[in-house]
Amino acid sequence: MLFKQFFYPTFIYFCIFSSGVIQATEQNTDKEAATSIPEARQFISQHKGRFNGQNIEYTVTAGETYLRDKHGKETASIFTFAYTKKNTKGKTRPVTFIWNGGPGSASTWLHMGGFGPKRVHVPSDAKFPGNAPYPVLDTAESILDVSDLVFIDPVGTGFSRALGQHKGKEFWGLKEDAKSMASFIRTWITDNGRWNSPRFLLGESYGTTRAAAVAKILEQDLSVSLNGIVFISQALDYQGSSPYVPDNIISHITYLPTMAAAAVYHGKINPKPDNLSTFLAQARDFATDELMPALFKGNTISDATRSHIRDRLVHFTGLSPAYIEKANLRIGGFHFAKELLRDDGIAIGLLDARYTIDEADDLTAKPGYDASRSISSAYNAGLMSYIRSDLGVNWNRTYLAPADDELSDQWSWRTAPKNKAWEPTYVNTTHDLSKALRINPNLKVFVAAGYYDLVTPFFDAEYTLNRHNIKKEQIQYEYYHGGHMMYVHEPTRLDLLNDTRKFIQQQLK
Repeated sequence: MLFKQFFYPTFIYFCIFSSGVIQATEQNTDKEAATSIPEARQFISQHKGRFNGQNIEYTVTAGETYLRDKHGKETASIFTFAYTKKNTKGKTRPVTFIWNGGPGSASTWLHMGGFGPKRVHVPSDAKFPGNAPYPVLDTAESILDVSDLVFIDPVGTGFSRALGQHKGKEFWGLKEDAKSMASFIRTWITDNGRWNSPRFLLGESYGTTRAAAVAKILEQDLSVSLNGIVFISQALDYQGSSPYVPDNIISHITYLPTMAAAAVYHGKINPKPDNLSTFLAQARDFATDELMPALFKGNTISDATRSHIRDRLVHFTGLSPAYIEKANLRIGGFHFAKELLRDDGIAIGLLDARYTIDEADDLTAKPGYDASRSISSAYNAGLMSYIRSDLGVNWNRTYLAPADDELSDQWSWRTAPKNKAWEPTYVNTTHDLSKALRINPNLKVFVAAGYYDLVTPFFDAEYTLNRHNIKKEQIQYEYYHGGHMMYVHEPTRLDLLNDTRKFIQQQLK
C-alpha cells in the first residue's frame, strides 16, 4: 500500500479527473445482480454525416457485450459505443478500439474530444470553459471515414459492470484489466463477423499502458493480429513519469524538456527562443549529456560543474538560481508547476501546463488542484446530453465517470500471481509492446505527445520507446502544442486527427 501510494497516484488521480458522477440512477442490489442476469442491453440508431469530405451513413450501437468464462457463464458487461459504416462491401473495413486511461476512466475524453462524430467545444486557449450549456458540435474531421470506431468503457467505468457473483475487483488490476479488454476484442470481432478486418488500438495515458499489454495478449495468446497502435500521452514505463518519488533521477531528466516548454509558454525564458523545437532539442541534449551525469555523480561533482548545471537549469526552466540551489539541482515536475509563477500567486496545470489557477495557499510546494481539470464538467455534460438526445440511451443505470469509488483502492499493480513472492516495482508494459512488435514485424506504433503535459512528459515517451529492444522503424512520433488531452487545443485537434488518419492509411497499404 505504501509503495502504491508513492508510485501510482499520477494515473489514479490525474488521468481520471472528471468531476462528480454522471447520474441516471440505478437501483440494483448485489443480491439481485447475483441471481438474475438480464439480456445484454442495446441502443441502436442510424445516422449520417460528412467526414473528411465524405458523406457517410453509419450505425451507432451503444450497448453491452458480455464476457464469459470457459464454461460460457457471464462474468462482466462491457459497454461500448460502436460506430460502423453502412453499406460496406464485405467485412474488411478497419476497426479501431479506443479507450481512455486512469485506470478508472470511461472513454468520455477521446469520444467527445474529437475522435467521435460529435465533440464538446471548450476554449482552445486554456481558459476556464464557463458553465452549461456547453456546445456539442459536429466533428467533420473524425477518422470515421477510414475506420469504424469502438469506444470502450472497462469494468467499473461508464455503464460497464461485473455480472452475477463476480465482483469488480476481479477486473481491476494491471493484468486483469488487460485480459478483460483482449477478451472483449476477440468477442466483439466474433459477434460482428470482423475477424478479417484490419484492427487498431488507440489509447490515452493509462490507456497506452493497457494497449501495450493487450497487444501482447492478442498477438501471442489469442492469434489476433493488429495493424497499428496509437499512443496518446504515452505511459508505459512509470519511472519516467513519477516526479513525486524521492531520488528518482530518471524523472529529472524526462521532465526537463516539458518544463522548458511550459516556461517558454508563460514568458519566463528571456529572450524568448526563436524556435521552440530547437530550444526543446537543446533541453533534451542538456538533460541527457550534462544533467544526468551530474545527478548520477551526486556530491562528488566539482563546484564549477555544479554552478554550470545550476545556470543551465535556470536557462531552461526560468526558475531562480536560489530555488535551484535549494532543490539541490533536482526540480520536481509537480513542484515546478507551483514554483514557475509563484511570484504572481499562480499555479500552472499538471495535465496541461497552459492552464493556470489562483490558489488560496501560495506557500505550498506543489499545486493543491490541477487547473486543467476545469474542463471536466463540460465533457461530462456534453457526453450525457449527446448519448441521450442523439443515440437514444435512456437507461436507469448510473454512468460512472469517474469510476466506481472502490476501483482505485482495490486496483492491483502486481505482476506476479498472488501466491508468489513479488517485489513492487515501477509499472512497465514496454516489454509487452516489444514482444508484440517482435511477433508482428508489420505492426507499428504512432506516438502523439503534447509539449505541455506534466503528467506524461513527451521526453519520457522517447526515453521509454528507444529502449527495450524496440526497433526504431516501428515507432513514429508527432508533437503538439497541447497537454495531456492535446485535442482541447483546436489546431492540435485537427493535426492529431489528420496524423492518425494518415497512420491508419499507411498501415493499410
